[in-house]
Amino acid sequence: MLSVQYINENKEQVVQALKVKNFEAQSIINEIVSIDQYRRDTQKNLDASKSQMNTISKEIGNLFKEGKKEDAEVAKRKTSELKDDIKALESKLREVEVHLNKLLTEVPNVPHPSVPPGKSEADNQFEREGGEPVKLNGKPLPHWELAEKYDIIDFKLGNKITGAGFPVYKGKGARMQRALINFFLDEAQKAGFNEVLPPLMVNEDSGFGTGQLPDKEGQMYHVTEDNLYLIPTAEVPVTNIFRDCIVNEADFPIKYTAYTPCFRREAGSYGKDVRGLNRLHQFDKVEIVCVEHPDRSYQLLDKMVEYVESLIQKLGLQYRVLRLCGGDLSFTSALTFDFEVYSAAQEKWLEVSSVSNFESYQANRMKLRFKPTGEKKTQIAHTLNGSALALPRILAALLENYQTPEGIKVPEVLQNYTGFDMIN
Repeated sequence: MLSVQYINENKEQVVQALKVKNFEAQSIINEIVSIDQYRRDTQKNLDASKSQMNTISKEIGNLFKEGKKEDAEVAKRKTSELKDDIKALESKLREVEVHLNKLLTEVPNVPHPSVPPGKSEADNQFEREGGEPVKLNGKPLPHWELAEKYDIIDFKLGNKITGAGFPVYKGKGARMQRALINFFLDEAQKAGFNEVLPPLMVNEDSGFGTGQLPDKEGQMYHVTEDNLYLIPTAEVPVTNIFRDCIVNEADFPIKYTAYTPCFRREAGSYGKDVRGLNRLHQFDKVEIVCVEHPDRSYQLLDKMVEYVESLIQKLGLQYRVLRLCGGDLSFTSALTFDFEVYSAAQEKWLEVSSVSNFESYQANRMKLRFKPTGEKKTQIAHTLNGSALALPRILAALLENYQTPEGIKVPEVLQNYTGFDMIN
C-alpha cells in the first residue's frame, strides 16, 4: 500500500494519477491526511502526558524526603489523573491507527506515468507482435474437441469428480502438461531464477502482504475452519518469503521461480469465453518473482518481459504484447504487460501471461526492506512478478495451432520432455 508519508508529500499527484485507474481518490486521500494529522496530534499529546508523569513521579520522592507530604500527595493524585489520560489516549491512538490502515488498504497503487488511460481491455495499448501467423487446412477444431478426439483431457470427468473448471488430464495430455512445467522451470533456472516449491495455502498475513486480501472480487478459496486460503498464484507464497525481512542490497536482483497449481473462484465467469481450458478454477502455472532496488526495477521489468517473450517464441506461437491501460490494471500494479497468443481454431487472442512491477506497494504492506551499502537506515524494496507461463491457454493454443490431419504435432523444444512428437 501507499505510505502515509508518500500521500502527505504527494497528495495532489496521487489524486491525479489514480484517475488513470478510474479511481476517484480525492475524498479518501483528504480523509487519510486528516486522520493522520489527528493521529500525530494524539501521539504528541500522549508523549507529553508520559513525559509530564515521569517528571512528577521523580519529584514525589524528593517531596517526601523534604517533608512536604501534602505536596507529595497532590503530586500523586496528579500522576493518577495522568495515568487515566494516558490510558485513554493510547486507546484512542489504537483506534485511529486501525482506521487509518483500513483506509490505506482501499487506495490502489499509483500507476506508472507510461500507463495509458482507458476503461477496459479494449483500451490496452499494443506494443508489438511476433511469431508466424498460423495456417491450417480446412476447418480447425477447438481444443476441447481435440481433447475428446484424442482422449487427452476429460472435462466431463472433472465435472463429475469436482465440478466445472477442474479438468482431468489423461495419457499424452498429462505428459504434455508435465513437459510444459519442466520446460518452463528449466528455462527459468538457465535465466538465473532460483526454484522453490512453496505451500499451496497461505495465512491472512500472506494474502494481505501481496494484496489479495481484502478479497474485493471474491476470487480466493477460503478454508474457513483453519482460516487459510488456497493460493491464486505462486506470487503470494513466494513473495511472502521476504515478508518482515531486511535483504542485502548486494543480493539484488533476487530472482525466484516456482511451479504450483493455482486456485481461483472466477466468480461471474460464464459463456463461450470460458469453455474448455480458457478459464479454470484450478490450473498449473510457473511463476517468476523478483525483488529489486527501486532505481533498477523498471530495467528488470523489461528483462522479465523479454524472458517471457523468449518462451513463447521457443514454442513457436504467434503472440502479441500489450501495455495495460489504467482501467485494466490490477489494484496493486504500477505497470503491467500482458502476453496473448493467437488461437487459430477459436480465432481470437488468449491471455497467457502478465508481467508486473508493483514498485513499493507490496513491499510496504509486507515490510520488505533493504539496507543500502554503508547506510544505517533501511529503504522499501520493489517487487515484480510474471507468469512464465500459465499453462491452460498455452496448451489450448498448442493443441489448436499444431493440429494436422494425422494428429497434433509436439513443438520440438518439448519432445525431449514428452518422449513423443505426435498426439494421435
